[in-house]
Amino acid sequence: MRDFSDHRLAGARGPHHPALVLYFPFFAGWIGFLRGVCSKKRAGIDKGRVDKGGWPIYALANVVDFSFQSLSHAAISDKSPSRPLLAPASSTETAFGAPRDFLGNRFVYVVISSRARGLSVGINVNPNKHCNFQCVYCEVRRDEVASGQALDPAVLELELKHVFDFIREGRLREHPRYRGVPQELLHLRHVALSGDGEPTLAPDFARIVQAVVHVRALSGVPFTKLVLITNATGLGRAGVRAGLRAFTHSDEIWAKLDGGTQTYLSRVNGMAVSLGEILANILTLARQRPVIIQSLFPLLNGAEPPAEEIEQYAARLRELISGGAKIPLVQIYSATRPSSNSSCSHLSLKTLSQIAQTVRRATGLRVEVF
Repeated sequence: MRDFSDHRLAGARGPHHPALVLYFPFFAGWIGFLRGVCSKKRAGIDKGRVDKGGWPIYALANVVDFSFQSLSHAAISDKSPSRPLLAPASSTETAFGAPRDFLGNRFVYVVISSRARGLSVGINVNPNKHCNFQCVYCEVRRDEVASGQALDPAVLELELKHVFDFIREGRLREHPRYRGVPQELLHLRHVALSGDGEPTLAPDFARIVQAVVHVRALSGVPFTKLVLITNATGLGRAGVRAGLRAFTHSDEIWAKLDGGTQTYLSRVNGMAVSLGEILANILTLARQRPVIIQSLFPLLNGAEPPAEEIEQYAARLRELISGGAKIPLVQIYSATRPSSNSSCSHLSLKTLSQIAQTVRRATGLRVEVF
């Protein structure tokens, strides 16, 4: 499962006109203003309070956010030559449509993330592509031999320290890709345990978490939360439970739930694990600490997810709440980056918003659309 903290920015791809980068701060300023104007109205509607004029403002807020994300993606996708930051080679693979910049590292990268609302430091826990899902929307080619080896916690510590120093010193601005990006997008929001596979399957998961926590404590940067992005299948493993004990109350777990029935999830996630096991893992952990639910709904062969499936999805969330699960947020989004599966594409913002409304009505949960 490659989920990179929604490490994505929904928006256009391909070459961008230089004028867009040149005038990015101007456009971003106006969009930022509109986001501020709309935020309170949308927050009220997210909680079920609909007043006069609320729905037009809510729709405008979604459009503004989408524009902000698209414009940000365009600005940081400048194809002009650039010198490396930390090493002679700087990988710029994509994650959810946004470039993840390894800065010459093997395991640690940076990315502008819409769900993080700014700069995220990602850790590729699975450079060997080990995953127990075969999601139709995944951009990782699992039919190709993985070039990376297993993550080395000692190397991870060194790379993460260097990246923290780089961010703390404000040196990202030295790179042409980030010169036109608004300062608010360069604030470090979180460190994400993600990667080219399922992070909880890493045999050294507990050691990896301890390495990240150790570097964070000594980094000299303001406290930055740690986020585990997982398909929830490994949450019951002893090594994972040991690693999660090092999480603070401010750290977060984002658990994947892409539907409400075994048939649909087997089709979308290509999983051999039962839906019951996934829900049990989420419930067990969410009784102990809050768990954010992240749900990706793709357009498959031109067809939207069936309405019955969305109702079943909402029912599963309702069952989790009834069982005592603490779910502070549900994230609804869609596939935005190139997939090896040509039948998979992006679901419209309108449909995503309708799914969100179904969940709100059925569960009363806070839901955000990306």
